[in-house]
Amino acid sequence: MIPAPSILWVRRDFRVSDNEALTAAAKDGPIIPVYFATTWSQNHHWTGPKRQHFLCECLASFDANLRTLGARLIIRHGDALSGLRSLIGETGAKAVHYQADPDPHGKKQESALALLCQDLGVELIRHYEVSIHEPDALETQSAQPYRVYTPFSKAWLALDKPSPIPKPKELHTPVDIASEALPTVNHWGLEKPDSQLLEAGERAARKRLKYALEHVVSGYSDQRDIPSVPGTSRLSQDLRFGLLSARTIHAAAADAHEHACAAARDGIFKFIKEIAWREFYIAILHHWPEVLDHEFNPDWRGLPWNEPDDKFELWKRGKTGFPIVDAGMRELLSTGYMHNRVRMITAMFLTKDLHHDWKLGESFFMQHLIDGEIASNNGGWQWSAGTGADAAPYFRIQNPWSQTKRYDPKGLYIKKWVPELKDVDAKLLLDPPEDDQPIADDYPLPCLDHKTERERTLAIFKKHKEQCC
Repeated sequence: MIPAPSILWVRRDFRVSDNEALTAAAKDGPIIPVYFATTWSQNHHWTGPKRQHFLCECLASFDANLRTLGARLIIRHGDALSGLRSLIGETGAKAVHYQADPDPHGKKQESALALLCQDLGVELIRHYEVSIHEPDALETQSAQPYRVYTPFSKAWLALDKPSPIPKPKELHTPVDIASEALPTVNHWGLEKPDSQLLEAGERAARKRLKYALEHVVSGYSDQRDIPSVPGTSRLSQDLRFGLLSARTIHAAAADAHEHACAAARDGIFKFIKEIAWREFYIAILHHWPEVLDHEFNPDWRGLPWNEPDDKFELWKRGKTGFPIVDAGMRELLSTGYMHNRVRMITAMFLTKDLHHDWKLGESFFMQHLIDGEIASNNGGWQWSAGTGADAAPYFRIQNPWSQTKRYDPKGLYIKKWVPELKDVDAKLLLDPPEDDQPIADDYPLPCLDHKTERERTLAIFKKHKEQCC
């Protein structure tokens, strides 16, 4: 007698290696991996065509990898809970395995799923693989969640790390289960991006990890802030879509650290601590889900942000007249990626120079970033705005010109993404133009004076602090 199958509700971990939920679901018989393609169309607050295209490519790769093991990915359209109810009825599934989500929307779905499975008499099995450690695993000595990164990271580093799980040798999905075709961006009423994106899929992610370990992370401390060189791992989208687990990345980095020469260990250790940063922001979202709607630091709630205006549109299009800001925004629009140092520069420019609400930038980034992770994106924006957990203090206001001198003094990054400036002397990119003369005929003058807006920001925050605290 063939045992009843188990359903694996696939949400983001599109890999066959080191996938606890997949391995557990297949342990006792047939497995039904299912992905529900939601039915929103056109504009969406949290995503856009580049990320959805990358998602579609990940789904196709995941399906192909499952088929090599004897399984396949079932695609259904519409609401996941309704779809799971139908699938349980169709297949007589005995259990539903799922990967827990750290964001409020995902948790709400999970609560509803628990009631559904209870109603249907089906076992529900939770797995947590978004980060190495669950947010509740780290607490202060007073049994409170951490609000500051440094003590969090020390506690995180001290915890034993689980080992990656081997890939299953064989899987089986019943042949009579109906499936929709793998989705394309047209499913959501979007157009396929016309720019070249990173290759999707688990195999491509493993190649990126191998390259990062062999060529990048040893110099991570010195190179990661220079946007013109490949000094970052470029694994963020692979974590976002679960093409690699955080376990796998940490284990590989820890092994590299153990076998590296003394000169390389600092860079590798710095890279490992960036994994802790990601998990810190996941923990913040878990414990304080209100950060998606409000400033993490209550002292800064109610700040008088400007309404979106023409300058906000210039920021979105990379037309502000600040070369480093415009280069970052154009890299984002073209590739679905922006160098992390430039993310900070562009975010602080929006919040501290244009005085616009960080939530506007947070949403815009999520719509365009392939690696858009709700927790990290929110944490980064609130850090830049000076309102978040372990944030930059409000009086830390990055000067785009000084940042250029420090991180792109030869203008290599700027000239790559702002072609109007490719023939301009790099020295002219390091300071505001003199005598109100454009530095290139087809490039605009700065849309504001940084020094003036810096003073305005200091006054706004100071006044708000005096009134509220």
